[in-house]
Amino acid sequence: MSGEVRVVHSDPEILGGTPVFVGPRVPVKSLYDYLEAGDSLDVFLHSFPSVNSEQAGSR
Repeated sequence: MSGEVRVVHSDPEILGGTPVFVGPRVPVKSLYDYLEAGDSLDVFLHSFPSVNSEQAGSR
C-alpha cells in the first residue's frame, strides 16, 4: 500500500454512483461548479464546511 488516502468515492448506493468526497458525501461536481462559476476554493469550503482543504486539493 502506498499510504495514499482516498478522498473521492463512487458507489451506486450513494447518490446513484455520483463521485463524492469521502466522509461528507458532497458531490465532487459541486467543487467544479463553484470554480467554473468563478468562485474561489475558499468560497466552496465555506459553503461545504464538511469538506476540508486537503480533500479539495489544496495543501
